[in-house]
Amino acid sequence: MMNVQPNCTNLDFSSTAPAPLTRVRGRGAGSNAIGRFEALKRIGFDDGWARGDEELPPLKTHVTAEIARTIIARNTSPDISFDRSINPYRGCEHGCSYCYARPSHAYMGLSAGLDFETRLFAKTNAAELLRKELGAKGYEAATIALGANTDPYQPVERQYRITRSVLEILNETSHPVGIVTKSALVTRDIDLLKPMAEKGLVKVALSLTTLDHKLSRKLEPRAATPGRRLQALEMLSAAGIPTVVMTAPIIPAINDMDIEKLLGAARSAGAREAGYVLLRLPHELKDLFREWLEREFPDRAKHVMNLVRDTRGGRDNDPEFGARMSGRGPYAWQIGRRFELACKRLGLNAQKQKLRADLFQWPVQPGEQLSLL
Repeated sequence: MMNVQPNCTNLDFSSTAPAPLTRVRGRGAGSNAIGRFEALKRIGFDDGWARGDEELPPLKTHVTAEIARTIIARNTSPDISFDRSINPYRGCEHGCSYCYARPSHAYMGLSAGLDFETRLFAKTNAAELLRKELGAKGYEAATIALGANTDPYQPVERQYRITRSVLEILNETSHPVGIVTKSALVTRDIDLLKPMAEKGLVKVALSLTTLDHKLSRKLEPRAATPGRRLQALEMLSAAGIPTVVMTAPIIPAINDMDIEKLLGAARSAGAREAGYVLLRLPHELKDLFREWLEREFPDRAKHVMNLVRDTRGGRDNDPEFGARMSGRGPYAWQIGRRFELACKRLGLNAQKQKLRADLFQWPVQPGEQLSLL
């Protein structure tokens, strides 16, 4: 169920926050520690009255309508192929245990844990802002990444349709866009994506972490099943929309043994390009992922973290440019070579399509008269 909140409020679950190892039905995180910028810190603890594996009642999703001031975010990172992105939502209901975006909720005064997947913000004026920013004097078109931080097709998109409104502006202006999602809802917008693809303006990447439904439900409890994602790849590819598979993240001793299977299944579904990212654990995510491991894989939790540190220079996370996406050391090197060899064998990445930016047309602003020529 979903409740819409008219105003942004800092709601605190700390008084009822579950202790580590507690299962919250349908959610990825098992705790809700206060964000790193808050003056007071509270954590849940086991007082001995409840079993460690006891489930708490489901938590409702609350959505706050946010009036954003800007919509195109800029970056200068040398690790990624785009310099601008749009995120229609803050927080993500998919609840992925490994999500590197979780710590961004601290900027809202909220937790990277359960808050991130239950206290969402919808940028309801995204399309209005996009039209304005694309029409700014001196704007030069280049590929916009849609969903670089949180998934643009998470469940609340069915109601808010913000992602679709953004695509409508990009289609109208012939602006290039790259989409990353793990939701089959992206197929809803084939009617927009197909004509954009015909002009070389779009490609869609589906994130695929496992083919095992049980593991997928543990890793990403509210995301589409692996089968639905492969079906989405097939539908998009059949419509002539270039597709990419992102085997991301690769988690040592959890899904790294399936790299070749994931790439093979995606290739059969029509994907022509592929990428991967090694598990990243910035800020609060380090503790949240440990909790998840102890809850779901207590027999190998220590082994997994040892392997993670082997790929991160002895630390839980390495934020250094050039290494943060692919890691370093023998184990990370092995993963990279396996990925490359599998792609070569399957014909993935043989040709990478570069999206066109030369077709961009400045948008008509509200109240502006259309040109007769």
